Amino acid sequence: MADRNLTLMTDLYQLTMMQGYFKNNINKRVIFDLFYRTNPSGGGYAIACGLEQVIEYIKNLRFTYEDIEYLRGLSIFDEDFLTYLSSFHFSGDIYGIPEGTVVFPKEPLIKVIAPIMEAQLIETSLLNIVNHQSLIATKAARVCYAAKGDGVMEFGLRRAQGPDAGIYGARAAVIAGCVGTSNVLTGKLWNMPIKGTHAHSWIMSFPDEYTAFKKYAELYPNACTLLVDTYDTLKSGIPNAIRVFTEMREAGIPLTKYGIRMDSGDLAYLSKRVRKMLDDAGFPDAVISASNDLDEYLIETLKSQGATIKSWGVGTHLITCKDNPAFGGVYKLAAIKKEGSEEFTPKIKISENPAKITNPGNKTVYRIVDKDTGKLKADLIALAGETYDTTKDLEIFHPIDTWKRSTLTGGSYEITEILVICNEQTYRCKRTAYIRKNKRIRHCSYRVSANVHTRTKHAPEGLVTHLLIEFVHRRGNRHRNVHNSTKRTNDNSTPDKREQIYRRLKYIHLALIIPSQIKAVFLIGAFRVYSECTVGIGGTNLSVNEFTFFVSPNKYTVTANILIDVLLVH
Repeated sequence: MADRNLTLMTDLYQLTMMQGYFKNNINKRVIFDLFYRTNPSGGGYAIACGLEQVIEYIKNLRFTYEDIEYLRGLSIFDEDFLTYLSSFHFSGDIYGIPEGTVVFPKEPLIKVIAPIMEAQLIETSLLNIVNHQSLIATKAARVCYAAKGDGVMEFGLRRAQGPDAGIYGARAAVIAGCVGTSNVLTGKLWNMPIKGTHAHSWIMSFPDEYTAFKKYAELYPNACTLLVDTYDTLKSGIPNAIRVFTEMREAGIPLTKYGIRMDSGDLAYLSKRVRKMLDDAGFPDAVISASNDLDEYLIETLKSQGATIKSWGVGTHLITCKDNPAFGGVYKLAAIKKEGSEEFTPKIKISENPAKITNPGNKTVYRIVDKDTGKLKADLIALAGETYDTTKDLEIFHPIDTWKRSTLTGGSYEITEILVICNEQTYRCKRTAYIRKNKRIRHCSYRVSANVHTRTKHAPEGLVTHLLIEFVHRRGNRHRNVHNSTKRTNDNSTPDKREQIYRRLKYIHLALIIPSQIKAVFLIGAFRVYSECTVGIGGTNLSVNEFTFFVSPNKYTVTANILIDVLLVH
């Protein structure tokens, strides 16, 4: 998600509301809380997950040239609003509870403080990201708890509801306690452990089961887990596996990570028989693993029956959270800052359903733990800035059923704030760019504009090739808007003549001169002519700090005060 622009992954009404705010000159700073109302699967907690992807999404927020053109084609949005979107960037702050944290209903998992247009736009994507990953993380935590310390592998990619669900679902599962995943891409993206054995097709591809086992053991002697239920677990699979393990031992191959896997049958009965056969053959440390539509309920039942399984491969029920397919997170306005005031005015949504009445105000979340045991006692939803003296008694109550109360004895507890800021200006970005990406490009930290000093520290020489940029303003009222915001120049052009000039400005070629061995291109786009621009005939140099551009669109030149992102070209 770090390299994906998901700005248009939003509901249409977010954009129509944004235009309404824009037209009515409403852009007050507000607070939105993202929280959920009910624990998944009837449990007592949830696991927060997805915050990293939320930050990546925020960092990449920008409307590309194609986005603006698409929205223009809907004939819903006015040109002045589209102009605003072309230079849109997120300027707010994101507070979040760290991923992997146990959380509870009604407490904000994420708090957004931003101008209302920005906060409104990101609602849908934040819910999409957090709802999915928190759901899968919660399910994985429940499965791991049922396994009572046994290793749980996430095996659900082929049953996930699409690539993203498989990739990010596996990530969430590992965050919540799984020891690894079968998903190779997830392993690569986040350096997570990947594990796997082989399929029944491997066994069936060889003349017999013994040969298939032997060839697999020769390839992977240090990770030799054999699938024993292709034909007959007790009469064929286990005897052949024992034969291969014995040959490995006699050949002096260390038996470190080895064992068998079962994917069908009465797993409780079979695992006990298999354990005895392996122990009698001298392999008491061989690991018995199992798969086959497992979930926390089946694992708990198998363990209560005395199953000797020590490794669990869980797929469909985990990656889809089959018994509870939606997390139910919501995103609600909690406060608005009045003009000229530093304080937020609380806002509340009233409902005949008490569970849907929101908690107003600028809030934070404190975690209360027992001072002696370090175990969690409760979470406290409080107003931001509230402080508590842990030496004094503290009365807490349920956020909905307020008659449920408890008093903590002073000196017996500790309090830690868990809803913390996670951007601190770092994730604010300003991009207004369209480029034909005909080269492999990766982002670099340099940023240059007419108003911002460059961070470049190396010394240069050389000329970079031309970069083709498509000009946004083409016909109709857009030309008049450009003309009205453009100063008169010394070309003595009449308004009609100047409009003709803009019609010819379809492409702009840029050349960058920098003194360095580094090859770089500068990204500009949905290219706008700002109020400080000039239009003249012939080529000219555009200077941005110590950088110089030569701008030559056909016969005409545009110089502008523009924001530029630097990209390194491989």
